[in-house]
Amino acid sequence: MTKEFLGDRKKALEESFFARENARLLEQLKAERSTHETREALAKVSGIESAEILEKLCALGVQADTWTAVSIAPLVEVAWADGKINDAERQAVLSGAEANGIVNGSPGYQLLESWLAHRPDGRLLEVWGAFIVGLCAELEESDRESLKEQILGRARSVAEATGGFLGLGNRVSSEEEIILAELAKAFED
Repeated sequence: MTKEFLGDRKKALEESFFARENARLLEQLKAERSTHETREALAKVSGIESAEILEKLCALGVQADTWTAVSIAPLVEVAWADGKINDAERQAVLSGAEANGIVNGSPGYQLLESWLAHRPDGRLLEVWGAFIVGLCAELEESDRESLKEQILGRARSVAEATGGFLGLGNRVSSEEEIILAELAKAFED
């Protein structure tokens, strides 16, 4: 009876160990799959192809929806620089968003439409800048420059969407230049 009792206990102990080990391995597999899915989603919305940068962003906890806000906030801020958004600016913002993989009907697109309809809280630029400063502190200089060119290039496209007289002269207003300078400053802090 003692052998049988010990045999049953041994079997229960082994099953318990393997159940815990299997659970640990399943959690590890889920985490790896989640990281892979996050990296793929982030690559899709950011346009970033470098596996190293994507890995770093994932390690920092940057999600695709976070990146959506990071990519469109500057466009919206430039569009609202003079206190109103005209059709050309709206189209430039939507084009910039589409270049970041933000499609009609997605949560990012809905957020964007909300920001285009009603000017976002004045703290948006401040919060965006703080995020970029923190992010840039974790990136190599070449990656930081690439990110800066991508974001500021799209923001400048919005600024250039209107302005000037008959398409001549300075197409970027002084208000838009101020916003563009604030955006650029975030990459240099």
